[in-house]
Amino acid sequence: MPKFIINGGKPLKGEVKIGGSKNAALPIIAATLLTEELCVIKNVPDIADTHTLLEILRSFGSEFEFKNHTLRIQTKKIIKGKVSGELACKMRASVLLLGPLLARTGKARLPYPGGCVLGARPIDTHVNVLSQLGVRELNAGANEIAFEGAPRARGGEVVLPEFSVTATENAIMAAARARGTTEVRLAAVEPHVQDLCRFLKKMGVGVSGIGTHTVIIRGIRKPRGVTYTITPDYLEGGTFILAAIVTGGTVTVRNVIPHDLDAMWNLLCEMKVPFVLGKNSVQISPPKKSTPFSNYLACKRLQTNVFPGFPTDLQPPFVVLLTQAQGKSKIHEALFEGRFKYLPELVKMGAHIETLNPHEAIVTGPTSLKGGEVKSWDIRAGAAMMLAALIAKGKTVVSDIHYIDRGYERFDEKLRALGADITRLP
Repeated sequence: MPKFIINGGKPLKGEVKIGGSKNAALPIIAATLLTEELCVIKNVPDIADTHTLLEILRSFGSEFEFKNHTLRIQTKKIIKGKVSGELACKMRASVLLLGPLLARTGKARLPYPGGCVLGARPIDTHVNVLSQLGVRELNAGANEIAFEGAPRARGGEVVLPEFSVTATENAIMAAARARGTTEVRLAAVEPHVQDLCRFLKKMGVGVSGIGTHTVIIRGIRKPRGVTYTITPDYLEGGTFILAAIVTGGTVTVRNVIPHDLDAMWNLLCEMKVPFVLGKNSVQISPPKKSTPFSNYLACKRLQTNVFPGFPTDLQPPFVVLLTQAQGKSKIHEALFEGRFKYLPELVKMGAHIETLNPHEAIVTGPTSLKGGEVKSWDIRAGAAMMLAALIAKGKTVVSDIHYIDRGYERFDEKLRALGADITRLP
């Protein structure tokens, strides 16, 4: 298995451009199943999850060309292909095919979705949402899920039992070809959900309430093919911003939408971290009076939440910053009970972290991290290990980096261009 070898202690310097949002690209690619016409999607991240989803779509008859971050894809007719369980188990996002398949054919059968193990993450919310649209779950094999409804079913009301991003997206896509109007309440409002809504709107689907917890969908018989550009990845942007801060670097992060990260700016201000926001960029510089391990204050409480709260996907890399802050910081992970699996890896590197329960931990800093052998437990935990290795003394070996490749395009190359000492072992 490939690994990263990182020699820490080098401040990052230069500019980095953030790519398209992984979490927006995947549902938008799935939504191309709603039309028989050609769709051209630009700014698509060239990551493992993109290629996995495209191979799954090939099983349903999709034809595509993907190069230079532009995807040309068309599904003239959906065929009853056998989806590889090996492909589906690689990613949670395969569940996003339920909505568009049901909207177009009235039927959907998929292997049980996989992906990062962040907790139970059942599909109960999806079953709940789809049942409110008249879709029924069928008895399937132990490793499959199957649903049946009527193509062009009548719209109605959907009230989500929780602010689930993927269930919101499935509800919106399932309603895109429905007759009449569908009201989706308690909808998630993350930037990638909004991007999917804008994509559907460009396809001709009536969508209002974008960015609110009540989205109104007016379905149409035949959504049209469109050309669309994916929004920048605020999670990748946040990760590079934190990498610059923890290394004491001078970095300009370009192609970001600053207001997508409002919750993070609030915490950085509380910690006395200097930064300058531009229209589509962020400038990170080291403190004017730099004293080792005492530049930043601890944050009283880092609590993850649904958007516009602090993103759970930025919690692991932000905790690396907290290991370098003065005092005790309390972490409350409100969304996933399995998100803290990476904490013992940081402890092995010398971090002082007390895990209170699956949702709460206390980080005491500052601590000098030391290199060693650590692993990636999921996409964002892998990014956190990379950041920790950048500031650790000596050499760090990061394994299970397939998780990192799933979520970050050329992560090691971008860091290397900023001056990091990173080698990828085949």
